[in-house]
Amino acid sequence: MPTITRPVIGWRPHGDGRTLAPGAVVAPDERLSWPRTVGIGLQHIVAMFGATFLVPLITGFPPSTTLFFSAIGTIGFLLITGNRLPSYLGSSFAFIAPIMAAKASAGGDLGTAIGGILATGLLLAVIGLVVHFTGGGWIDAVMPPIVTGTIVALIGFNLAGAAWCTPAEAVADGQRVLYPDLCTGGLKTAPLTGVITLGAIILASVVFKGMLGRLSILVGVVVGYVAAVIQGQVDFSVVGDAAWFGLPQFQAPRFDLSVLGLFLPVVLVLIAENVGHVKSVSAMTGRNFDKLTGRALLADGVATTLAGLGGGSGTTTYAENIGVMAATRVYSTAAYWVAAIGALVLSLFPKFGALIATVPAGVLGGAGTMLYGMIGILGARIWVQNKVDFSNPINLTTAAVPLIIGIADYTWVAGDLTFKGIALGTAAALVIFHGMSAISRRTGAHQEPATPASAPAGVELEA
Repeated sequence: MPTITRPVIGWRPHGDGRTLAPGAVVAPDERLSWPRTVGIGLQHIVAMFGATFLVPLITGFPPSTTLFFSAIGTIGFLLITGNRLPSYLGSSFAFIAPIMAAKASAGGDLGTAIGGILATGLLLAVIGLVVHFTGGGWIDAVMPPIVTGTIVALIGFNLAGAAWCTPAEAVADGQRVLYPDLCTGGLKTAPLTGVITLGAIILASVVFKGMLGRLSILVGVVVGYVAAVIQGQVDFSVVGDAAWFGLPQFQAPRFDLSVLGLFLPVVLVLIAENVGHVKSVSAMTGRNFDKLTGRALLADGVATTLAGLGGGSGTTTYAENIGVMAATRVYSTAAYWVAAIGALVLSLFPKFGALIATVPAGVLGGAGTMLYGMIGILGARIWVQNKVDFSNPINLTTAAVPLIIGIADYTWVAGDLTFKGIALGTAAALVIFHGMSAISRRTGAHQEPATPASAPAGVELEA
């Protein structure tokens, strides 16, 4: 039975620490010279920056607080995985939809959303412990690629309406009232700025090569921000009022059973992301890290739990930083310590966080149009990569019904509990797949595998 051993903090130099031979790989337990390691760590900060800040900007979380818990979570991840698995934990897009729904049901208050994040983290941590001590084979059985891809896709497409317009709302006679023609967010608030942002993202992804191409969303947000400043859409007063140094804004969680159902399906996405991360790093380094899967899940669960305790957004392993490793062939965990410490320092500058918070709704709407669509298509990419056979009615139905539930945002109210599109769609994907598979085994119909037996269940959502 595996045990969680004490992490070893230390790295042996790779060669002379200054040069890399063609095709050479810097392993997780190696490092280059410290100046070069710091430089690579700063690249990791740049890589995670756009996505990590975009989530709190969209959801209304304080950016500095989210960055603080992102840094703390990354340090915890490195410790829990024994300093052997390189990863940065940034804001997860999977939390956007449930956070926005929880805010809407609470009149804009973040307390219940934070409670949902905390509950998600605790559940993921428990699952991580179970996987660590029992193995992760059951994850592939419960969540084959057809199910994982469907859940990821419906989360992205569920957010489609918010990319265009986040309607204003009010509470009258205890009832939530929406005003669809009055938008507080989305591209509709400033169409020109939103289109400029979206166009810049699209152009950056094909014009630039290397790191700038990978940071196309950040490039687009910067271009859109400049356009918004020229049009007088940015209010800098909050930046002037913010202090130079100080702790982030912490907020305690509140628990509401009616919104917990919105968050728990996110656990399935976080499992897929972490499993995909472990498999990706194994493939790039030529080392088998499967035994660290349980630790990775536990570490992400602990990081998300800590964020939920203090008012930060939920975390996940980042594909953006995998891109940095693929480009540099440097997999040293030392670079991630540099990135985590650097992010922690930045989070202690309130003026920096206030500047990030000035990004206007039109810019976020343009970026969200791309991001939400990317999340949806990433679900389809899982199907393609795993060669899911849609001539099989089990697979076809597993995808078709939940996607409509998620896109239309079906809602079911059961007493004090409210289940919306993501929760219902996730439940539908699991019930339909396993229910139809059980029936087909009894009847002898469609006995071919619903998905390739060797297909990995992992996915990197933050691409």
